[in-house]
Amino acid sequence: MASFSFRAGNAGKLLRAPLYAAGRVANAVIPRGERWVFGCGAGIGDGALALYALARDEGHDVLWLTASADEARASFGDIRTVPKDSIRGWWATARAGVVVVTHGLGDVNRYASSGALLVQLWHGIPLKRIGLDSPATVQAPILAGFAPMQRLLGFLYRRAQSAIRLLPAASDRSRGRLESAFGLGVEQVLVTGEPRVDVLSQGDPATRRAQAVERRDVAVGPLPEGARAVLYAPTWRDGAPDPAIPSAAEWERIEAVLDEQNAVLLVRSHPLGEGEYRPPSGSERVRLIGASVFTDITPVLPAVDVLITDYSSLLYDVGLLEMPVVPLAPDVEEYARTRGFYGRYEDVAGTDFARDWTTAAAHLRDVLADPAVFAARSRRSGNLSAQMHAHRDGRNTRRVYDAILRRGAPAPKGRA
Repeated sequence: MASFSFRAGNAGKLLRAPLYAAGRVANAVIPRGERWVFGCGAGIGDGALALYALARDEGHDVLWLTASADEARASFGDIRTVPKDSIRGWWATARAGVVVVTHGLGDVNRYASSGALLVQLWHGIPLKRIGLDSPATVQAPILAGFAPMQRLLGFLYRRAQSAIRLLPAASDRSRGRLESAFGLGVEQVLVTGEPRVDVLSQGDPATRRAQAVERRDVAVGPLPEGARAVLYAPTWRDGAPDPAIPSAAEWERIEAVLDEQNAVLLVRSHPLGEGEYRPPSGSERVRLIGASVFTDITPVLPAVDVLITDYSSLLYDVGLLEMPVVPLAPDVEEYARTRGFYGRYEDVAGTDFARDWTTAAAHLRDVLADPAVFAARSRRSGNLSAQMHAHRDGRNTRRVYDAILRRGAPAPKGRA
C-alpha cells in the first residue's frame, strides 16, 4: 500500500525549490489559453471528475493530468489524459486558463500552475485540522521542532495557497475552517456545496441505490442474499500504520457479528495509509474495497447500510443518506495532540464512541439487530450532516462552474 508523510513531502518541496522558481519565470511569459486541466491526488474521481464532466458537456476544452499509466487506463478512454510529469503535462498546465485540483498543486504539473485561475476543490469537510491549522503540515524533514524551519515551511505553504482563486465550501461552518487552513478570505472560499457529493443527492433514492449496488458488486462480488453492507473507512495516519487493525480475537468477534446479522464488512484503508485488514479465517464476510478497487468511494455509498470510521469526512457525508455511523477511534487523544480537531471529537461522534473493535462490534450488532437503534443513529447522522451541508439539491457542481465563469474563465466557444 502506498505511503506518504508530511515530513517526506516537505523534504521534496525544499529540494525542488529551484524548479518552482524556474516554473514561475516561464509562466510569466507563456500565454495562457482557454483549456481547463484537472488533477486529483487520489486518481480519476472526486469533485474534479464531476466538474470535468460538466465543463466538457458545456463545450470547454478539458484535459486530465494523470500520475501513472494505471490512472490513465482507469479512464477507459472516456477522459482525455496526459501524464502530469511529462513535457506534455508541463506544457498543458502552463497553457491552461483554469487549473482544478483536489489535494494540492502536485495533482497537476506542480511547476506550471502560476498565473492560472486555480480552483481547489479539496476532498472532504475537515474534522481533523488541516493546512496551516495543523502542526503536521510544517513537519521539518530535518531538525524536527526547529522553529525557524517550521516558520519557513509555513511561509511557503501560505504563499502557495494564496494563488487559489476559488475554494468551494459545504457550509458556513466548513468555510471558516477552510479559510483558516488555507489562509484565504471570503472572496476565495464560497459556500457553493461540494461537487464530490452531488452523486448522493441526485435522482431518487431507489435509483441511486440500484446503481451503487451494481458498482459495488462488480468490484467485490455479490453479497449473500439479504446481506447488509458495512463500510469501514479509517482516515490517514501520516504514513503510520493504522492502530485499529484487529487482533485475532477481535477478528473472531467481528466475524461472529457479521455471520449472526448476515452482513459483509467492506474495508477501505486510506490510499495514503498503511495496514492490512485480512481476517485469519479468510472469511468471505470481509472484503477489501480500497483505492485500487474504487478511486472514489462516494458513488458507492448508497449501496452501504452502516459506516464505521474514525476521523474521516465520511462522518459528515453519509448523513446525506441518513446512514447510521459507528465511530471507532482507538487513538483519539494522541491524534488530537499531534493533528488536532476542529472542535471536540465527542461533538461529532458522541460520548459513546468505540475505542476498540470489541466495542465497535457490539455497537454494530445493536445497529443491525435493533431497528430502534438503527433509526436513532440514522437521525444522529442526518442531523450532523444538516449542520455541515448547506446544499443538498445535487447542483453543487453547477454552482462551482458558474463561480469559475464569474472569476473570468472564458465561456465555451459559441456560448459567450
